[in-house]
Amino acid sequence: MKLNEHQVSKLRRALLCSICVPLGFGLCTEATAQDWPVKPIKIIVPYSAGGSLDNTARLLAQKLGERLMQPVVVENITGAGGGIGFHSARQAAPDGYTFLMAGDAPLQPNPRPGGSQYAIDVLNELQPVILVNTAPMVLVANPSLPAKNLADLVALAKSRPGKLSYATAGLGTLPHLAAEMTKRAGAFDMVHIPYRGGSQIANDVAGNQVDLAMMVAATARPFIQTKALKPIAVTGNRRLALFPDTAAATETPGFESVNLVSWAGLYAPRKTSVSIITRLNREVDAILQSTSVRESFAGAGMLPGGGVPSAFVSFIQQDREKIGKILEVTSLRE
Repeated sequence: MKLNEHQVSKLRRALLCSICVPLGFGLCTEATAQDWPVKPIKIIVPYSAGGSLDNTARLLAQKLGERLMQPVVVENITGAGGGIGFHSARQAAPDGYTFLMAGDAPLQPNPRPGGSQYAIDVLNELQPVILVNTAPMVLVANPSLPAKNLADLVALAKSRPGKLSYATAGLGTLPHLAAEMTKRAGAFDMVHIPYRGGSQIANDVAGNQVDLAMMVAATARPFIQTKALKPIAVTGNRRLALFPDTAAATETPGFESVNLVSWAGLYAPRKTSVSIITRLNREVDAILQSTSVRESFAGAGMLPGGGVPSAFVSFIQQDREKIGKILEVTSLRE
């Protein structure tokens, strides 16, 4: 493989660094600042391996390592609903070699009135680097339910007040809040059936024990493909490649505000240099525009993110505002 001038320069500095460190010379600090990276990079994932966030982080790590010519490793630091991983990233040295892949910090289970809903304020305690992806949810129904879209569902629910039921993975989860947002927009009512997890939800809706469910698109996909479930709408402002014939909620009059998605982004410890943040943002943004990554995301029910760090900050602020509004009118107690 033929190396360009910049890559040759990096290799020379890395070799110089490997010589200087054992001898105690201080050239490597300057080289790190000028030609980051000169050693492996770590991306912390605050949840266990094998999940959607972990898979996304590993795909990004592979592509990023190829571009930066340094290993990029994923470390799963679990516990406290993601809190331990967040704290590890917050306490890491701001030297450009530790980053965090996650959504916003975990919501407090019972936020105090007037207090923060977030266990960690990523806008103050970490540096947002780039939005990596978004993942709309999908409202699904038992195939026998006489509704094909949101307009049909509103008419049906209003003809059967308090009779329809919907399932989610639990109180205060994003699917729960997305369903409540949908109910508010359409001014109709359904009974919430909270589950402790998502594995049983699809089977119970398919078995007609519950009428509808708000689910992660990738989880719902095999049930929709076999027609065990019927998609009603996705919660973002764009249709998903997984369900091209299923309208986004925002396409239906009256539901333009129903745009609540799961998402993942990359963060750095506070005080990480602007030059490193800018470089990492540029590299990841290029990765997200690649055909292979876009196809991988599409197959998992996700849409690529991108943009500059300030755009990611704005996205977080807008997402918090939407969640805050729905929490004001939603009970988090059974």
